[in-house]
This record gives sequence, structure tokens and C-alpha cells, in this order.
Amino acid sequence: MIAVSSELEVALTTGLWHAAMVFLRVGALVSLLPAFGSRSVPSRVKLGLAIAFSAVVAPAVPVIAAPVDVLALGGVAMSEVGIGLALGFGIRLFVLVLQTAGSIAAQATSLSQILGGAGVEPVPAMGFVLVVGGLALAVMTGLHVRAAMYLIASYDLFPFATIPDGRAISGWGVNQISQGFSLAFLMAAPFVIASTIYNLTLGVINRAMPQLMVAFVGAPVITLGGLFLLFASTPVMLSVWVDALNHFLQNPLDLAR
Repeated sequence: MIAVSSELEVALTTGLWHAAMVFLRVGALVSLLPAFGSRSVPSRVKLGLAIAFSAVVAPAVPVIAAPVDVLALGGVAMSEVGIGLALGFGIRLFVLVLQTAGSIAAQATSLSQILGGAGVEPVPAMGFVLVVGGLALAVMTGLHVRAAMYLIASYDLFPFATIPDGRAISGWGVNQISQGFSLAFLMAAPFVIASTIYNLTLGVINRAMPQLMVAFVGAPVITLGGLFLLFASTPVMLSVWVDALNHFLQNPLDLAR
């Protein structure tokens, strides 16, 4: 009986430490996870989500033993939280891609003040619509499942208690930011092209008819054209965005499309 109790105590202690160490990485990532980690989500809900993700991830990773002392525990905790934040930043950047694409499109079509303060974060114009639509589409297509798989795969990329190489992490981050801006400009390209054609047309009309107030004539045209482009191109933009997000979650080291 004593031997069984001792084995049960060891098993419970090992399992508790294993779950706690997994929770450090998972909790840091969930705090930055799009939709689930938004500032509008209450802290208690985020805590419940982190515990739920930990319950999914913990059985799929190798057993993590308890640290030998307090100093080792502190080092492991800092390492796991840092890895979780880096992984969460990689996903969170896709929300910034939507915001940047919306800002470019809004500035190009003179719609930067519409819906400017509707969100928790100050998102100009079309960015709010794109963010809400993108997050809804990502959740509908299984963001939580892919995030759990992403966390499980992270233990192959960054084993437990491993301090990542600073140069590799910085290079990875810079490359991903570069790809994010490229994706944002690609999504907003129809608005930029329409704005260029609009301004060239106004310039030609102004040279041909200097007495005509082309700004008063052209303002309704660019406003209607911007709204029509938003209506027509949003499904394609969000489809491209969610494909890029899913590609990143499947292989975060391969950013090229």
C-alpha cells in the first residue's frame, strides 16, 4: 500500500510539473493569439483558454521533469515564456497585416475616417472591417486546432528549456515582418491602382478644363469606387490572408509563398 501511494505521489508530482511547464509556453502564446488573446477578451476567459490549450498540448509532448532548484526553475520559466511570446508574435503579426492593408487602402481612397474608432485598437477606416472579417474567418476555419498543432510542433523546433539563438530569432522576425508588409501591400494593391488611375484622370481633366473644380466632382467618385472595391475584393483579400496564416501555422520557418 505504501509503495502504491509513493508511486502515485511521484506520478502526480511529475504530471503537475509537466503541466505547469507546458502552461508557461502556452499561456504566453495565448496572450498574443488573434481572437482568443484580444484585449476585449476578459482575463479569466484567457486563463481558461490557456488551461484548455495546455490540457491538449501536454499529453502530446515528452514528459518534463521538475527543475532541480529554484535557479533552474527561474531559467526554465524565462526560456519557456520567451519562446511562447516569440511564437505568439509570429501569429499576431498577421493581425497587423490586416490593419496595414486596411490603412493603405483607406488612405488611397480617402476613407481613412470611416469606422476609425470602432475597435479596441485605433484602426483607421477599412482596417477594422478587415480585422473583424479575417479573425472570424480564421476561427471558422479552425484557428484553435491549428494553434494547438503549432504549439505541439514548437517543441520540435525549440525543445524544453532550450535558449534559442538570438541571431536566428532576430533574422526570423525581420524576415517575417518583411513578408508581412509585402502581403499587406499585395492585399491593398487594387486600391492603390484605382487611386493612381483616379489621380491621373483628375490631372488630365484639370489640364483640359482649368476652370472646373475637379476635386468636388472626383470626391464622390473615389468614395463610391473605394466602397465598391472593398465590397468586391474583401473575399479575395481575406482568402489570401487566411491561406498565408494557415501556411505559417503549418510551417513557421517557411515564409515564402
